[in-house]
Amino acid sequence: MRHGDKINNLGRKKAHREALLSNLAIQLIQHKRIVTTLAKAKALRVFVEPLITKGKDNTTHQRRVVFSYLQDKEAIKELFGTIAEKVGGRPGGYTRIIKLGIRPGDAAEKAMIELVDFNEVYGKVADEAKATTKRTRRSGGAKKKAEATEAAAPEATTAPAEEAKEEKAAE
Repeated sequence: MRHGDKINNLGRKKAHREALLSNLAIQLIQHKRIVTTLAKAKALRVFVEPLITKGKDNTTHQRRVVFSYLQDKEAIKELFGTIAEKVGGRPGGYTRIIKLGIRPGDAAEKAMIELVDFNEVYGKVADEAKATTKRTRRSGGAKKKAEATEAAAPEATTAPAEEAKEEKAAE
């Protein structure tokens, strides 16, 4: 029975699983997004989010704690440098998992896991949505209608005069 056993063993022994998650975390930190199986992505999220939280506090102790998990100096520099700057104000939820369908060879479900703050596509859409949202529902329509009629009225008065000139020139 597996009562209360919440860890996904991924079909590996403890040492192999820790090495796998460490390598996946290093690649995620360096490349900002990776494609793997859905089960590995979910296990990686649980593994890497506490490390990113530790990366926000740039002390020697936290660097040593994170290094005990990752054993990669370049990944540690990246985590405590650029990633810590971007996620400084975020209280959690640093990663996003997007399902990609099945892999043809073995029908494993693929997923892309990425760092949320490093995706420009979703950031631009969110900024545009914020910029185009209405602040109030009152009197916005009346102002737009008035501006539209004022803009259309000068065009309407000049158009017949121009048509009359063109007709005279044609005769």
